[in-house]
Amino acid sequence: MAPPRVRRLITAASLSLVVAATMTALPPSTANALSSDVVISAVYGGGGNSGAVFKNDYIELANLTGSPVDVSGWSVQYASAAGTVFQVTGLTGSIPANGRYLVQEAAGAGGSVSLPTPDATGSIPMSGTSGVVALVTNQTPLVGCGISCWTAPNVKDLVGYGATANVETLAAPALTNTTADARTGAMTDTDNNAVDFVSGVPKATNSAGTTVTAGDPGGPEDPTPGNTRIHDIQGSGRISPIVGQNVTNVPGIVTAVRVTGNSRGFWFQDPSADADPLTSEGLFVFTGSTSPTVVIGDSVLVSGRVTEYRPATGAQTLTELGGAISTVRLGGGNALPAPVPVAFPDAYTKSGSLEAQPLEPSSYVLDWLEIHEGMRITVAQETRLVSPVNTAFSELWVTLKPGQNPTPRGGVVYKGYDDPNSGRLLILSLNGGVPAANVGSTLAAGTTGPLDYQSFGGYVLLATQLGTITEGGLKRQKVLPPKKQGDLSVATYNVENLAATNPAAKFARLAEAVVDNLGKPDILALEEIQDNNGAVNNGVVAADETVAKFIAAIQAAGGPTYDWRSVDPNNGTDGGEPGGNIRQVFLFNPARVTFVDRPGGDADTAVSVVRERPTSNQVSLSVSPGRIDPASDAWTSSRKPLVGEFLYDGDKQLFVVANHFNSKGGDAPLSAAVQPPVRSTEVQRIKQAAEVRDFVKDLSVKSAGRAAVVVLGDINDYQFSPVLDTLTENGTLLKTLIDTLPADQRYSYIFDGNSQVLDHILISPAIKGYSYGVVHINAEFSDQASDHDPQIVRILTGCNVDPLPTRCRPGSPVVDE
Repeated sequence: MAPPRVRRLITAASLSLVVAATMTALPPSTANALSSDVVISAVYGGGGNSGAVFKNDYIELANLTGSPVDVSGWSVQYASAAGTVFQVTGLTGSIPANGRYLVQEAAGAGGSVSLPTPDATGSIPMSGTSGVVALVTNQTPLVGCGISCWTAPNVKDLVGYGATANVETLAAPALTNTTADARTGAMTDTDNNAVDFVSGVPKATNSAGTTVTAGDPGGPEDPTPGNTRIHDIQGSGRISPIVGQNVTNVPGIVTAVRVTGNSRGFWFQDPSADADPLTSEGLFVFTGSTSPTVVIGDSVLVSGRVTEYRPATGAQTLTELGGAISTVRLGGGNALPAPVPVAFPDAYTKSGSLEAQPLEPSSYVLDWLEIHEGMRITVAQETRLVSPVNTAFSELWVTLKPGQNPTPRGGVVYKGYDDPNSGRLLILSLNGGVPAANVGSTLAAGTTGPLDYQSFGGYVLLATQLGTITEGGLKRQKVLPPKKQGDLSVATYNVENLAATNPAAKFARLAEAVVDNLGKPDILALEEIQDNNGAVNNGVVAADETVAKFIAAIQAAGGPTYDWRSVDPNNGTDGGEPGGNIRQVFLFNPARVTFVDRPGGDADTAVSVVRERPTSNQVSLSVSPGRIDPASDAWTSSRKPLVGEFLYDGDKQLFVVANHFNSKGGDAPLSAAVQPPVRSTEVQRIKQAAEVRDFVKDLSVKSAGRAAVVVLGDINDYQFSPVLDTLTENGTLLKTLIDTLPADQRYSYIFDGNSQVLDHILISPAIKGYSYGVVHINAEFSDQASDHDPQIVRILTGCNVDPLPTRCRPGSPVVDE
């Protein structure tokens, strides 16, 4: 499986406090079952104490499910940090679906703000520093559980805060008169209080959805700007110098608003910049799953916790206010700060840990982007689309350097790890509605919006204003001219999770490509054929219905009646979409080739090379079809290569190895915090390449180099990668056909705006004359039958002579339609 093509914005969930924190999760204890329905969402023990805003202590519960939960007969129970006696407050009624439930406890002498109407009321004087709160499914006081009350019978959830040992794994932060503890994220319960709770300004919500926030002493509604500005928060490096601190009444103008998804919020920017060019003047305010009430042009004062949100392993962080303590609206209709024109330097990035190095925006693109994080930027020139518009997510990639590594069809080709194409920029329309357009189309000048950082794609211009897109007229390709009699055509095509349950239209599109664009290849290796019920995970592994439906669609499109061979995987062992059981499949035209069936091939049996006689160079397969060493750890949770033996033109033997190596998903993005990015998934692909190499080498040795072998499929790596070096034994065992094309045509897939190679056809030296090409019908187009382009090689007849006839010399068989 290739890296996910769809780019999603970073997400985070709302908190019971109005703060968020980036924390590294510790392994959860397995001593108690994790609560999946009702949890303690917040505790506060400083009510009525000196400096407190709220008059009462409180305990807040959250329902994690989509249905009401009846808590009648349940209780919340409290004990002091070192105590063994629990005080009980009984509960009645129910917690609404995905709602909250507020338990009001004892009042103090101080405070000025009442809690929302409580759902249950008790009189427990909770500690304002350290204590233990348990949610229990009966009203019997906990007795005799020592410091392990979270494992006691009927305990649904427990939080120990401050200096207490009666906790789930580790204690939550100590409370103060002005801070509460609230569960982080999407109310995640890991049975580790230190991970699950953070400290912040108290915010209480009842079952009616009424929320009251304590705010900072002195009142967050005060319309006086505080001492902290956005540039103070952003600082002159990648990490905020005040990360983790609360800030009050930070002024700015709202420049953009996101009101959908679970990473809602708004961007605001200080119109009065400081003198330091390294400090950004823009910032994102995270409101979780709650839509902000501000609009573009509002002048606001925002209070919140400064956080660094890292959306994916290896990614850089986004500096933000992780939940707004308060947003004071001073007025609307204000002029927005002028956008900064995008002006990328030549180099993409420097090496090493970027977060530990000073910013150099005049030298490096990633540094230029960092100093403008959260600010309004604008593309002041016409640009070219280097990826098709993803209409589902209203996003596209353009290049600001039109002469940088262009493909003949309008993209930018990825030529090596040291040249990631520094002109690329990801654009996503905040307002949606981007029309479909293909690679090579143009985007008029004027696209404007705040600069964000998201997972996978890294920095993204979130357009509040999008330039006009003009379609470039890109045409799909087809194989021409028709092959000559005696030529043998072999193709590979990743059909992207094809299952019998897919719409007939998908089968028809794929079949049309096989017939019209690929010219009815004699042998077709397919990747990502799913079992008959697709992603339904019920133990079905057979794919006969999926393949039969595809063969019928090809015949209906004017193609031959293909036969097929494959090996069903064991259930859930080969990766891909859960339940899909993807595998490789051979389709072949029985009027042109014969599949040599040798019984015994199954999911667990390794195919081997067999000499027909001890002194003979004639070789065959032990089983056909078969799989290469399926027990090897190289294939853990990954597709095993499918090997088949074919005959054509009577007695000409051909061995075909169809592959689908493990995904690159999990590698650090090109915009990673450490450069060059860590390619963690490469380790397994190198092992896989070595397994296939050794099998092909055995074929070569035992046949004295006479075996005609085609190795093809979705290798999930580049022609310049260590994986391909291993697979081809540095070009001495197999020839990488993509390298026979001009450098600007070496691509079959587009990811992050880079036209790149993931699919390959490789041939053994015994194959003398051939023609080869990538047929561009998907990757560059918004309307795709698959996210991969197929490839084809023709093994040309009459080429086993030296010197090669003119028609036997390498050349591409594809032309524009």
